[in-house]
Order: sequence, then structure tokens, then C-alpha cells
Amino acid sequence: MKSIFDTVSFECSKNVTKSYSTSFSAAVKMLAPSIRQDIYNIYGFVRFADEIVDTFHDYNKEDLFDLFEKDLQTALQNKISLNPILNSFQHTVHKYQIPNSMINAFMKSMRLDLVKTEYKTFEEYNEYIYGSADVVGLMCLKVFVNGDDTKYNELEHSAMRLGSAFQKVNFLRDLKADFEDLSRTYFPNTDLSKLDEESKNKIIQEIEADFEAGYQGIVNLPLEAKFGVYTAYIYYKKLLSKLKKTPSAEIKNTRIRVSDYQKYGLFAKCYFTYKLNII
Repeated sequence: MKSIFDTVSFECSKNVTKSYSTSFSAAVKMLAPSIRQDIYNIYGFVRFADEIVDTFHDYNKEDLFDLFEKDLQTALQNKISLNPILNSFQHTVHKYQIPNSMINAFMKSMRLDLVKTEYKTFEEYNEYIYGSADVVGLMCLKVFVNGDDTKYNELEHSAMRLGSAFQKVNFLRDLKADFEDLSRTYFPNTDLSKLDEESKNKIIQEIEADFEAGYQGIVNLPLEAKFGVYTAYIYYKKLLSKLKKTPSAEIKNTRIRVSDYQKYGLFAKCYFTYKLNII
């Protein structure tokens, strides 16, 4: 039965989320049950595309990405795929009418990771950020507003800025792996081999501005989504705070983390803030 296959597909997307990101998975659990699965479905899709370009070094990544993209298009056209991750994703795409332009922009940025290692201009950088992060935020927003176009248009800019903030924090946190293992430099006009405090602080100021704009959207999200998105926001703000306190030389040589103990404390604080209606 198709319903059984869909259930298996949804469980696969959920398991991918739990396996790859305990922090994001915890935030998703704080969304209303009615929308959790669709966020799992989106995450599973973007995670698999990212894995192809970032980690499958012993294989022909371009061929794998081509096959993934071809299977994606078939899934979207036929509304089914034997790839359970793509089957889950197409379900959410059609349910919430996520436009092809968002999906195409995401795939374009992921494909750039196969060949591009440096972003010399802010135009290139912003285009990459839009495809790799902003549109993911917009896909999730489509789920959060559940067809309310007025609400979507109201929150679109904030969702993009929040997606940008999350992505840039990831860039700064993963600077060592991106630069040393993948030879990638995302931040324009920044020599990561000689990253100093001035350059680091400029990047952090840019991220803080994104967070501020993103927060304005969180306070106006539907109740089904507000707590979960606020939790993710607080987690990434904590990561940024730790990066801000970490000397630039250390950021280049280690991956900054939020300990499990700190995560539990943050999540508890988020819960009480939400319950007290302070958001």
C-alpha cells in the first residue's frame, strides 16, 4: 500500500534528522505535531544533497549529484519516488505548494560546492547564501503559515535573514573543516589563513544584524511554529556568543560546540520564556 510506503519514507526523513543533528531534531520536537513531519521531510532532503557535495570524497560526487537531481525532478513530476527521502520531500512540496524556484536555487548553490572554493564578491556570496540557506528558511515558512499568503509575505524577509544567520554561524563554526578539508572560503575579502580579530568581528556583526532581523519574524510566527523556531534561534545565538568569545586563532583550529549540558539549560530557558509569553 502507498500509505505504508509513505509512512516508511517519513520515518526515514525523521531518522536522518535525528542522526545528523541532535540540536535541530530537538528544536523540531518543539514544533506542533501537525507540522513536525514536514520539517523532517525538508531537512532530510537538504541534508542528503549537502552530504553528497561535502563528504562523499571516495566517489564521483558530480555523478551522484546529477543522479540525485534527476531523481528529484522525477519525484516532483510523478509525486512518488523509490528514494524515501525524495518521496517524503515531494509530499511536502506538493502539500504546501513550495515553488520550484526555491528548490532550483538550493540545488544551484549545492552544485557550486562541487566546483567553487572561493567567493570573492559579496554578490556571489549573497547568491550562494540565498540558495543554500534563505530558501530553506522560506520552505519551512511555507509549512509554518499553512497557505496563508498574507502571513508568508509579512514574514518572508525575516525568514531569509534568520536562514542567513544560521548558515553564517555554521560557516564560522566549521571554518577549519571547510578551509582545510574542502579548501573552501565563503566569506569575501577575508584571508582565512590569516584570520584576525578585526575580520572575525566584522563577520560577527553581520550575523548579529541577521539575527536581529530574523527575531522580528519569530515573534509573529503562528503558535504552531514559534516555540520550535525560537529554540533554534537561541541555540544558534549561543553558538555565536561562544564564537565571539573565542580568539580568531582558536576558531581556525577547532570546532566550537555547545555542550549537551548547556543545550538542556537553553531548551529549559526557552520553554519558560515561551510559557511566560515573553517572546
